[in-house]
Amino acid sequence: MIRSAFIVATLTAFPAMALAQAPAPVEERAPTAAPAAAAKLRLKADLTLSRDIVGFGDIIAGLSPQNAALPAFRAPALGDTGTIQVARIVDAAVKHGLLRDAQDLDSQGVAQVVVTRAARRITGLDVEAAVKSALLERFGFDGRAFALLLDGGAPSVVVEPELTGDLAALDLNYDARTRRVTGRLTMPGSAATRLKPVRVSGQLVETAEVVVPLRTIARGETLKPTDVTVERRPRDAQFNDVLGEMKAAVGKVAKRTLMAGSVLRSGDVQREEVVGRGDIVTILYEARGIVISMRGRASEAGAVGDTIAITNIQSKRVLQGTVTGPGRVNVSPHGGGQIAAAR
Repeated sequence: MIRSAFIVATLTAFPAMALAQAPAPVEERAPTAAPAAAAKLRLKADLTLSRDIVGFGDIIAGLSPQNAALPAFRAPALGDTGTIQVARIVDAAVKHGLLRDAQDLDSQGVAQVVVTRAARRITGLDVEAAVKSALLERFGFDGRAFALLLDGGAPSVVVEPELTGDLAALDLNYDARTRRVTGRLTMPGSAATRLKPVRVSGQLVETAEVVVPLRTIARGETLKPTDVTVERRPRDAQFNDVLGEMKAAVGKVAKRTLMAGSVLRSGDVQREEVVGRGDIVTILYEARGIVISMRGRASEAGAVGDTIAITNIQSKRVLQGTVTGPGRVNVSPHGGGQIAAAR
């Protein structure tokens, strides 16, 4: 986010180039320091830096290595973005003999240069992992079955982009009775967290595995293995009907629109119906090694394995049969497939 106050405070030219030895005045520099008219330098419209200093070479293409290394402006804070007006860049370059005037620089029609300071953002998962690691090491508490609910949500923390390690606890307090956690975290090698450690406070809550959609599932869609995943979520008062295994969701049909990331419950899905109410089906009657095939009409819908009522079209007898496939119902004299009395 670009903020005007930030632009004034951070993207300021260095008076006398305090961070590097000041170059000789223009009149004392070698005559070849100023670029020739035929070799016009080009302005870079935007850039991303991992340093806290913007060098002239970062914003002007075509400079010699010596001139490109000269510091020009302070970069934004980690993770922030700011702008530098082209007029200020020209003024600074002229003062240091890099340009004779604005005509020596191809500004590409832009009025300002956008500068972004690269950073690695610390997430709530990073914080939770650090806390759980410290709990196991210092208190012998295995928090894998728990989630850390941070007071006020995950802190907004950025560190140097080159750091790839994990957060570490400077100190950590744990109340086993209430499962409250407080402490300070740091990123090894980070000047940002060394000066300002990450303060955390929160509570550990029990979790369970739940099935969640990876995308929005429309009503009537059949869920595929790539559509869902299993995550650990905090338990709530109505946790008994949630789906906890992939097999409980895959192959089922959404009874309503399912939003990505939502916890799936048993009432959200149903088995795919391969026989619809009123469909003409093939009735297979098996008894004592004899198989009789007849046509019937389904009185209700059903998925594979469901027992449904069907009517023999010729005899008008109502039977109970088991759905065995699309448009196919088996009737048996034993179990749930017994022949029903005529109506």
